[in-house]
Amino acid sequence: MDTTRKNSPIVEQRADPFVYKHTDGYYYFTGSVPSYDSIELRRAKSLNELQEAETFNVWKKHDSGPMSQHVWAPEIHYLDGKWYVYFAASEADDIWKLRPYVLECKGQNPLKDQWIELGQMQAADGDYKTFIDFSLDGTVFENNGKRYFCWAEKTGGQFAASNLYLAEMESPIKLKTAQFMLTTPDYDWERIGFWVNEGPAVLKNNGKIYITFSASATGACYCMGMMEADENSDLLDRNSWKKSRYPVLETDYERKIFGPGHNSFTVAEGGTTPLSIYHARDYEEIVGDPLYDPNRHARVMIVKFDETGKPKFEFQ
Repeated sequence: MDTTRKNSPIVEQRADPFVYKHTDGYYYFTGSVPSYDSIELRRAKSLNELQEAETFNVWKKHDSGPMSQHVWAPEIHYLDGKWYVYFAASEADDIWKLRPYVLECKGQNPLKDQWIELGQMQAADGDYKTFIDFSLDGTVFENNGKRYFCWAEKTGGQFAASNLYLAEMESPIKLKTAQFMLTTPDYDWERIGFWVNEGPAVLKNNGKIYITFSASATGACYCMGMMEADENSDLLDRNSWKKSRYPVLETDYERKIFGPGHNSFTVAEGGTTPLSIYHARDYEEIVGDPLYDPNRHARVMIVKFDETGKPKFEFQ
């Protein structure tokens, strides 16, 4: 990674960036496109080559009904020998009716092979509370032989609090357990504009699992908090988790990095140094709704650790 590019965008106008380094040595990149109408993939051997990499639109929104509006925060995962994309979308006639959906690639080349729709992410049998309201930002991780789905959901519509939930997965498209509420916006820094916890991302280090998340509205107040648990604890038990009292990453006025958040984790080209891929703007003042301002750019940060092994997020 070219550290001379510190804090500079690696891909411009791509919010909610997600980067996955596959066994083929390529970085696969996706994120929310400004038009919120399609899912775009690109790949490159280095992070700095992603901006100029060829882009492939692998799916586009429907004309009406489910998956016809607000295509947000896609993530690409390789599970059980297949490629999957998880994303959220709403309906043209009900733009806040967001739900999580899943695509599956029918081949091993996710850029060029056919993608099919698997429909909405499914709740566990007997769970009638999950994915029945505003739900988005699903991510997948594994721990101790179990696979988990973590996502944001508002119970009570668009203006309710957005909480983070966690559940074990039965398959790539279905949950095995009922939802467990991981975190709700408790603190003042999570309640600016809207009460929000969203955009979870998972990092493991020194026997611990860390889940970063984003908080507050999508302008300069947007910031990141963090949950942590022992990797051998019951991840579906509230007592296993501890929440950061203050943001772990927030706007830096001196460096002109505004509203950093909705990150993902990957590793540097050498394969070991952990990196956080996040989005932020270069300016504070936004005309109109920040949600529709296109200039949230994907950026990269080296993740360092303190003496206890806890990650530190510091602009370089």
